[in-house]
Amino acid sequence: MEGAGAQQDAPLVRCPVCMWELPAAHINSHLDGCLQDSEAERSPQPSSKKMRLSGPPGESSEEEEPEGGSGLAAAPVFPLFHKGWAAAAPPGTPGGAAGAHRGAAPAARGREQGASPAPARPGPAASPGKHAAALSGETVAQKLEGKPLADKLRPGTLGDYVGQDQVLGEQTLLRSLLEAHEIPSLVLWGPPGCGKTTLAHIIASNSKKNGTRFVTLSATSAKTNDVRDVIKQAENEKRLLKRKTILFIDEIHRFNKSQQDTFLPHVECGTVTLIGATTENPSFQVNSALLSRCRVIVLEKLSVEAMETILMRAIRSLGIRVLGQDEQHTDSANGSGSKSSESPVYIEEKAVSTLAYLCDGDARTGLNGLQLALQARLTAAKTSHQASTQGCSVDGVFITEDHVKEGLQRSHILYDRAGEEHYNCISALHKSMRGSDENASLYWLARMLEGGEDPLYVARRLVRFASEDIGLADPLALTQAVAAYQGCHFIGMPECEVILAQCVVYFARAPKSIEVYSAYSNVKACLRNHQGPLPPVPLHLRNAPTRLMKDLGYGKDYKYNPIYKEPVEQEYLPEELKGVDFFKGRKM
Repeated sequence: MEGAGAQQDAPLVRCPVCMWELPAAHINSHLDGCLQDSEAERSPQPSSKKMRLSGPPGESSEEEEPEGGSGLAAAPVFPLFHKGWAAAAPPGTPGGAAGAHRGAAPAARGREQGASPAPARPGPAASPGKHAAALSGETVAQKLEGKPLADKLRPGTLGDYVGQDQVLGEQTLLRSLLEAHEIPSLVLWGPPGCGKTTLAHIIASNSKKNGTRFVTLSATSAKTNDVRDVIKQAENEKRLLKRKTILFIDEIHRFNKSQQDTFLPHVECGTVTLIGATTENPSFQVNSALLSRCRVIVLEKLSVEAMETILMRAIRSLGIRVLGQDEQHTDSANGSGSKSSESPVYIEEKAVSTLAYLCDGDARTGLNGLQLALQARLTAAKTSHQASTQGCSVDGVFITEDHVKEGLQRSHILYDRAGEEHYNCISALHKSMRGSDENASLYWLARMLEGGEDPLYVARRLVRFASEDIGLADPLALTQAVAAYQGCHFIGMPECEVILAQCVVYFARAPKSIEVYSAYSNVKACLRNHQGPLPPVPLHLRNAPTRLMKDLGYGKDYKYNPIYKEPVEQEYLPEELKGVDFFKGRKM
């Protein structure tokens, strides 16, 4: 090792890895070699209560087993920062606790020094066929046990990622950055099941190859102290090892504003690269200061074609044969990868298409619905003594469109009563009624009610619409809206849905007038823009209940209109506003 023949008069520095003392001029090169030369002698890591902060999200225990050397994700915190580990072996002992994880240094350091980088451990991202291999050699029932199917078949490479071509397609900015291992701070925004967490898995797999540390936290369970611990470790890794840290925060919108402020200085200076995933609009749920330091990536819900691709990949991995409309399932049919001890499993092609439509672009819902339908049919085939009455023949288990619908129960409607979709749908309903489109109005009403919206909320919005958009063109509209609200309050869902439907169609067909709404808006604008104190109420309009007030002129010269046969000439506005017509003062 370097430093064995150093001059006695040179200042000595202790290597933080092997604890050797050597001249300060040789410490950098010695540390590089000390970190890279111990790949073969790396021993299993000791336990640490911080281990849950490491690795890509949802990494299984199989991926953490040392096969030919443990991976980078297996060493979340470099042993240099565990003060008690050095006592496990004498200083300088190879294979001691201080040198147990020397291979965790980033590969970039080795390239800078001209040394060959340490080989990356084969993980899920290294083998496109990993999922098929992991599920082979078992019965379909055994393949469905354990984790949900959506988690088992999660892709590990960009090549296996399906959908989101507008963001991750060829020649796109984000894909180029991912392939170059230059990950900026990101906020992944999209509906459930569109691939946000899967994309984080792929980034985690790539970061392991590049020597970057990847840490996962969930805002649903993590606390501010957990975030500070990760940031402190990231600072140490960056200062001593020049190693980058990527911090993935799932459901980042669950962090409040003060918790989100914790990231600001560290994202700004590059201590951590932040990747947040959220189903809520970041404009409302994420600090504007944090948004300015991140790039927002909008992920759309998956198309039907993408969903069919994902479902077919799962079906092939399970060894299930897809039958067309004219095909018959026979015991001699080829394509079922199940063992001979289990009946072959078949699924209708139409059932796959139906499932792709019903899951509404949510891959997690589609895969879990497929898993539920398969498990139900396999259980029925196992326990039933009359296979013909249960839809299971001696040729095997047959999954039909009805079985898939039963497993999914109903169409998966994306609607969040407290999120952005809530406001999007009510806005669409309001604009459809304003545009006199009764068909669109009924559609958006049904989208909200079938998605679980409170009918009284819709009824309150209809009361507002009656005066704002119909107004004096049909004064009975307000009566209709109030009656609809009372009817919904009396009988509730689902009976009240037809009451709301009647009111919505009435409003869509009614004549529209915004005269009152515009005039009142002009009055509010006049009050907001008035300079100085507001003008006093004219004396002749004031009430005079006491003699003192009458002596002061309150109510003097007021003309009581009912006692006059002719129109009364009298000013009712303050002197400063004399002659103002709010109905004609501004064109809306």
